[in-house]
Amino acid sequence: MPVGTAGTVKAVHQRELKSDIDADIILGNTYHLYLRPGIELLQKAGGLHKFNGWDRPILTDSGGYQVYSLTDIRKIKEAGVTFQSHIDGSKHTFSPEYVMDIQRAIGADIIMAFDECTPYPCEYDYAEKSMHLTHRWLKRCIERFDATDGLYGYEQALFPIVQGSTFPDLRKQSAEFIAEQNRLGNAIGGLAVGEPAERMYEMTELVCSILPADRPRYLMGVGTPANILESIALGVDMFDCVMPTRNARNGMLFTTQGIINIRNEKWKNDLSPIDETLGGYASTFYSKAYLRHLVHAKEMLGAQIASVHNLSFYLWLARQAREKILEGSFAVWKDQMIPKFMQRL
Repeated sequence: MPVGTAGTVKAVHQRELKSDIDADIILGNTYHLYLRPGIELLQKAGGLHKFNGWDRPILTDSGGYQVYSLTDIRKIKEAGVTFQSHIDGSKHTFSPEYVMDIQRAIGADIIMAFDECTPYPCEYDYAEKSMHLTHRWLKRCIERFDATDGLYGYEQALFPIVQGSTFPDLRKQSAEFIAEQNRLGNAIGGLAVGEPAERMYEMTELVCSILPADRPRYLMGVGTPANILESIALGVDMFDCVMPTRNARNGMLFTTQGIINIRNEKWKNDLSPIDETLGGYASTFYSKAYLRHLVHAKEMLGAQIASVHNLSFYLWLARQAREKILEGSFAVWKDQMIPKFMQRL
């Protein structure tokens, strides 16, 4: 899912998201949308779909991760989290119930339960207390969600989030608790926060062995092409990450042949397309030399082309994975492609 934190995927027009990238769903963030433009305006507009002109599904994070990242300006209690706005310093409180109400007003098709994301590394006792707090908050989220209706004439789905840091017994306990809630989909949170990739895969495999296979499994905030393919092999269905767009704005391109730093001198006179294999306007119409020129000239078009290209690659990667699974050749293809995708050109 391309990440559109504040109601927009950075440097990418909605038309490009549909025509060139063909994204099925994008992600927005509760914390950022709550602060700006504000829930009152979003509700007046008829929800985020109407406000930003995106007529395909949207998923909203609960804001838990953003609150977690505001270490110095937030306090976590049983009732919820009190925090200061990073914009103007004003104080706000998110409770599980209020986060459900906010996401009802945003109107996302998939909304996330309010959770606490633990840092890495993390003491066992803290991870255990945090997990149980997340579980208690989840029960409150479910109660509020089930007692209310969507505001815009369509149903919304609530996904719980597995926590437990990198402790296998906590992850197992959390996954079992989340599976018992019998929601339409489930998420795995608290990973890709600095732990070694091997630990992330270990926890993902454990959790996926417990979460029901007939419901989507969403690994939050992941990741590199290698992370995505390895996690698909472990049973994950959904991903989001800022990496394709953030790296694009810094000149890093993911291609079917490997990773390109378009700022490098070696691309100065390379008039070949960015990536002919992908198809799509951004990847095949523009040359590497032209994109390098735009990036060095700090032209906004450079960030646009690079972002559309990287997102096209990520969506192509996911669709290729699906095809290979259906063909029965995914495992062999994955092992062949990962070294290729991650090599520096």
